[in-house]
Amino acid sequence: MVRLFVVVRHGQSLFNIDKVVNGDPKLDRGLSEQGIAEAERLAGQLAALPLDLVVVSPFPRAIQTANIALMGREVPHLVDDDLGDVRIGDLEGESLDAYRELPAHSNRKEHFPGGESLDEAAMRYADAFERLLARDELATLVACHEIPLRYLVNAAAGSGELNGPVTYVANATPYLFDEPALHRAVGRIRELAG
Repeated sequence: MVRLFVVVRHGQSLFNIDKVVNGDPKLDRGLSEQGIAEAERLAGQLAALPLDLVVVSPFPRAIQTANIALMGREVPHLVDDDLGDVRIGDLEGESLDAYRELPAHSNRKEHFPGGESLDEAAMRYADAFERLLARDELATLVACHEIPLRYLVNAAAGSGELNGPVTYVANATPYLFDEPALHRAVGRIRELAG
């Protein structure tokens, strides 16, 4: 039997509209109207797929996306804190431009003030996906954020850089990984971020 992991970025959030960064799930404002519509479209894409488990980041925007996409189906949920967005510390609530201007945005080993480095976040993501691989469900939906999904896509393809060649991941769009691809991605993330 082929194990399938359907990994999605949350739908458009209110923070996405405002171009504000958020690394604390307690401050998350959830999905925008467009984000809700995106999650509803995702529901149609997943409707025929029997899911055994839903794994979500602790952020309301990810949980809301998964719940809308399930269309009321009873599927066990697991919240994994390690799938949360980058812990940006003192940058919380600042503009996306301010985030991109910091050295930590371009130097993966540098910490965001009061937060973590991108490499530390990548290792968290690898830990979370490794825990999923240790489980035995056949079909798992994972709702998380753009950065862990982008890293996963690039690492599974064997890229030498976690940020490319795929540089953008669409909201509420399913990316499919079988078990070997997820194993490959976890190993590559560890190589590149270690």
